[in-house]
This record gives sequence, C-alpha cells and structure tokens, in this order.
Amino acid sequence: MASYRIRQYRDQDYDTVRTLFARGILEHTPAGYRHVLRSAWAQLGLLVLFAAVRAAAGYWVLGLGAVALVLSATWLVVRSFSTSYVRQALSTDLRDISASYLRAPDSCFWVAEAGGAVVGMVAVAPPQDPAERGVALELKRMSVSKDYRGRGISKALCGEVLRFARARGYGAVVLSTSMVQLAAQRLYEGQGFRKVGASSPSLLGSLLCFQIFHYRCDLPGRTAAP
Repeated sequence: MASYRIRQYRDQDYDTVRTLFARGILEHTPAGYRHVLRSAWAQLGLLVLFAAVRAAAGYWVLGLGAVALVLSATWLVVRSFSTSYVRQALSTDLRDISASYLRAPDSCFWVAEAGGAVVGMVAVAPPQDPAERGVALELKRMSVSKDYRGRGISKALCGEVLRFARARGYGAVVLSTSMVQLAAQRLYEGQGFRKVGASSPSLLGSLLCFQIFHYRCDLPGRTAAP
C-alpha cells in the first residue's frame, strides 16, 4: 500500500510548495556545472588561460591560480542561472498558485503528501507554445523531495497529469526538462513521453552545448502528432 497520497493543492501548502520547488531546481546546479566543465570550449579556454598566464608571469602556480579563479566564477554564473529561474517562477505562476492553476481553465496543481507533510508537487496548464494550445496540455513544476524519491511518487504525479489531460479531451501532454536532469528524463520516457526537440536557453547555452529537451506524450485513442 502506498505510504503517500496525491491531492489537490491547498492554500496552506503555499510555503512548502515554493520551498520544495526552489530546492529541487537548485540541486541540479552541480550537474550543470560539471556539464559546463566537460564542454570542449570550456576546457580549451582553461588550457589557453593557464598557458598564457604561465608564459606571461613565468610561474605555473599563477597559471593554476588564474584557472581556479575562473572555475569559481563559472560556478557563480551557473548557480545564478538556477537562482534566476527560481526567482522568475516564484514571482510569476508560483506567486499565486490558486489563481494560476486552480481558477484557470484546463489547469490544476497537485501535491503528494506523506506523513502529513507535502513531499511532491506537479502542475498542468495550457502550453506556452501557441501551436500546441487546444491540442495538448503542459506538465510543469514537477518536484519530489530527496528523502521520498524511489517510492513511485513522481510516477503517480505524472499519472495525474495524463489522466487530467485525457479526461478533458486533449490528445497529448508536453513538457520541457534540462539535459542534466537524467532521472527526470528516465521517468518521462518510462511514462510514454518521447523527445521531440531540443533548444538552447541562451547564446551562452549554445556555446556550452547546454540544451532544454522537449518531450511529448500522445494519449491513447488520439491521433499521434507527426
């Protein structure tokens, strides 16, 4: 028997949900940082920097120091991307969750509750892509507390979104996730989602080969999109 239950969001969940979302996003910062360091552009840049400083100063220790400073600055930049995304979400749809998801058409917000505490969340709303509006709904804001992963909560939350979309006659559910969120990708693919595209969030993201993956799940009984 499941040790959790899925229910609709309530106003008293507000602070917990916002904290859960922020922590879930920020925990991917190290993976994003490692991805940047694995980039050929980043590795070449660090090598050139080390060689240039060593040649100019004549000391390899100064070259290493310069590299260390750049690595520290890179960490701060990567983390700023995550914190900026969190601030943007907390100041828009997650600022008034009831208005954004419970009083808006074809939208909803669920939480997973275990031991009387909120440990997971997911939302659904019309997609931002105008081409998908009226055809699909978008799964958003999925997050599960670290201590409660591996219990099927993410799968159950995803299932709520799929059932909600199907009950309203939509033919698909779409979502976006970053390339470093490997566990999320496995979850969605296991639920029937297929990757249909990828994009870079910025010019810097393009240079570092950082992509946002776009997924789509065509619902049974509806015509699959090309």
